[in-house]
Amino acid sequence: MRRFFFVSFVLAALVALGAGAWALWWLHQPLPLASPTVDLSIEPGTTPRGVAQTAVESGVVTNPDLLYAWFRFSGQDRQIKAGSYEIEPGTTPRALLQKLVRGEEALRAITMVEGWTFRQVREALGRADQLKPDSRGMSNEALMAALGRPGVLPEGRFFPDTYTYAKGSSDIAVLRRALHAMDKRLDAAWAQRAPGIAVKTPDEALILASIVEKETGRPSDRAEISAVFNNRLRIGMPMQTDPTVIYGMGDAFDGNLRRRDLQTDTPFNTYMRSGLPPTPIAMPGKASLIAAVQPASSKALYFVSRGDGSSHFSSSLDEHNRAVDKYQRGK
Repeated sequence: MRRFFFVSFVLAALVALGAGAWALWWLHQPLPLASPTVDLSIEPGTTPRGVAQTAVESGVVTNPDLLYAWFRFSGQDRQIKAGSYEIEPGTTPRALLQKLVRGEEALRAITMVEGWTFRQVREALGRADQLKPDSRGMSNEALMAALGRPGVLPEGRFFPDTYTYAKGSSDIAVLRRALHAMDKRLDAAWAQRAPGIAVKTPDEALILASIVEKETGRPSDRAEISAVFNNRLRIGMPMQTDPTVIYGMGDAFDGNLRRRDLQTDTPFNTYMRSGLPPTPIAMPGKASLIAAVQPASSKALYFVSRGDGSSHFSSSLDEHNRAVDKYQRGK
């Protein structure tokens, strides 16, 4: 009898050791996947057992009870984070749990470029990979209301930057981040404004910054360009800036700005109307925001492109006309 119990104990121990060895081996083996990459979406509040079941249903080929047992045995089952994940070939049970505990979501990115209009932003959102198009079909007015800014026009209100997002995120959520980013950047720039500038409110600074953004060919010219417009605004001289005219033309602009376009009145024609246009004309970046409120110390009232991206600045009309002859007409 004693021999029987001894043999039974040894067999049980061997079975336990074998099971332990197999479990250790399994933890380090790549999980089979039903497709080259498995998308795993874990909703908030999902239990550890539900996570294991969702993983299997999504395409991780294993026993859900075994996966759940591993989660429990690790002691980290309650640390698993909700989110969108990509399970790639070679992922082991151990690596899978680490990914879920660390919250290493599958991220995508969208870049909003300095100088873009809001129309271009919406087009980019529509092309973005794995971004939920919740704003599709919404008017600009409805979209701004959804963002908590009813009655505010969207142009220039979003900060140009690269934004990452989890697969399946809402495009409205991305826009909200860009909106708040511009709020912070504009507030920071306004707090650093120089005394005596022509713009009187943060909104006016944003409008001017958008014009500086569109007029600047060489970054080092931003503050000088801002000085020209500040000087003109200060003395009541029309801003006479082509980008505002082009913006006001909308789809009618075919790439060529003609004399008749400069003589066609729109709210954005700064040749025919004095002062700033009613809204920004594009998204300004940080450098243009700073330039708008910290113009160079200059008496310049005119500038013309040299043709290499830089500009020539003049304080008198005669000097400006000579510069135009030299750089634009080749005289």
